[in-house]
Amino acid sequence: MSGIELAAWSFPILLLMIFIRIPIGLSMLVCGLVGAWMVYGSATPILNQLKQVTYGTFSSYNLSVIPLFLLMGQFAALGGLSQALFKAAEAWIGHRKGGVAMAAVGACAGFGAICGSSLATAATMGQVALPELKRAGYAGGISTATLAAGGTLGILIPPSVVLVIYAILTEQNIAKLFLAAFVPGILAAIGYMMVIAIYARVRPLEMGTVPPLPMKERWKATARVWPVMVIFLSVVGGIYAGLFTPTEGAAVGAFGTAVAAWWAGGLNRKTVLAALLGTAVATGMIFMIVLGAGVYNTFLALSQLPQEAAAMVGGSGLNPWVVLIAILAIYVVLGCFMDSLSMILLTIPVFFPVVTALDFGMPPEHFAIWFGILVLIVVEVGLITPPVGMNLFVINSMAKDVPIMDTYRGVIPFVLSDFMRTALLVAFPAIVTFVL
Repeated sequence: MSGIELAAWSFPILLLMIFIRIPIGLSMLVCGLVGAWMVYGSATPILNQLKQVTYGTFSSYNLSVIPLFLLMGQFAALGGLSQALFKAAEAWIGHRKGGVAMAAVGACAGFGAICGSSLATAATMGQVALPELKRAGYAGGISTATLAAGGTLGILIPPSVVLVIYAILTEQNIAKLFLAAFVPGILAAIGYMMVIAIYARVRPLEMGTVPPLPMKERWKATARVWPVMVIFLSVVGGIYAGLFTPTEGAAVGAFGTAVAAWWAGGLNRKTVLAALLGTAVATGMIFMIVLGAGVYNTFLALSQLPQEAAAMVGGSGLNPWVVLIAILAIYVVLGCFMDSLSMILLTIPVFFPVVTALDFGMPPEHFAIWFGILVLIVVEVGLITPPVGMNLFVINSMAKDVPIMDTYRGVIPFVLSDFMRTALLVAFPAIVTFVL
């Protein structure tokens, strides 16, 4: 069996292992090791390669940004910043029909700016907003669907762990990717709010309101979110101004959120240890996936599959836009089985050489960043696509009185909004690249 045939067979085997609940990182590691052994015909080169891949992967300075961003999210939750964001947004628009749900989306966007993880954003905002939505008279399905969709803003609005991984895999500038993600992130939040506004008109009985607050109370609630603004401007502004690297910016952000948590009284010996443990567990899970993907992608490189696929697509005469749309459709399908990070690590080494061999009429750097944002968006769609979108399960596990089918029905309009936004960015790449 040739190397390309081995690589082709490895994909369904990998998906089968994931389907039977073998951890994704371990599945990719096993497929990569067995595949490399079959290519080499000996175990010795594989063991040498494993040592080199492990050291080469985890000695990367850029990867240190991941635990720092995760720690920043842990401290932000301890400091009550998620609750402050939600209360500030609710104070201004909660008295309008659908306003509390819109406030939840706005708070998710704000928290995503200091978190970088979709699941963490969904879980944190779910704890804050679900009781408020229920108290305001919102139906369970639209409540859980709103928070599941809003949680996806955690990986779209910078800083984003998934964008960091994409930048490392494709050797792109992290700061430029963060900058390019801003407008799509804002469009996502606006799109979700428009869905809520339309839903409120079509099914007004499923949405409630809260009493309007006096103007003085609204400004008080707004003033409580100043730590978020300071931290966000310090981290993102410092990176763009060249004052520090993304890794240094993440360290500044982690320190700033720790100070905010201490100031709010949420930081003590017990909570610090819990935050460090939570960060360590999440980092270990991510790094295991990174290692498994590194070994598996090394096997794919040995098999020559990425190179052959790029040459085949480049010489096929297919319209580049058809190829791009097909790849984006594959990501949506994969989102029904895999988490966002695993999809990026597994597919980018195969798909990126394919699309870069095609002519989309833009400079290579602009194309790489535009493609990365498109991938990030469709990966985000996978997080809320029934039946197994991970954000849906995270939120539904917090609302045990809401049937999962109600959440599925409620999230469909948000998925359609994501598809429309993706089509807009495919048709008009300048929406992403004008900031570069």
